[in-house]
Amino acid sequence: MGKIEVVYDKMQHCTATRLKDNNIVEMDCPYTGKGEEFSPGEMLGTSVAGCMLIAIGAFAMRHNIDLTNTRVDVETIMEQKRVGEINLVFNMPKNFSEQEKKMIIRAGETCPIKHSFLTEVKVNVIYKYPE
Repeated sequence: MGKIEVVYDKMQHCTATRLKDNNIVEMDCPYTGKGEEFSPGEMLGTSVAGCMLIAIGAFAMRHNIDLTNTRVDVETIMEQKRVGEINLVFNMPKNFSEQEKKMIIRAGETCPIKHSFLTEVKVNVIYKYPE
């Protein structure tokens, strides 16, 4: 992973820049900032979702499974000045076989970011398939 520089701009707004390619992500405080950018808490939940999708995507590529348009709804819940829960709902694009569903779940569980939290932070994951 590359190095990232985070700079406080002003008015509870920060800009993060990945130094190797100058890719930028902006953040601000949802409560007292403008609330126009992702908050750090939202970024945390989004990181888990993205990591799990990428892990599932690697499995899908090896097995010629099309995951195009898979959507993850992310909710990060704060509890007493810390993240208490991250809720992820994977909305799958089609109803896969039972074996494929098990393998998709197993692939998602290989995400190292999901397993980087203390036990006090609950990461709840639901997979929804169309009928």
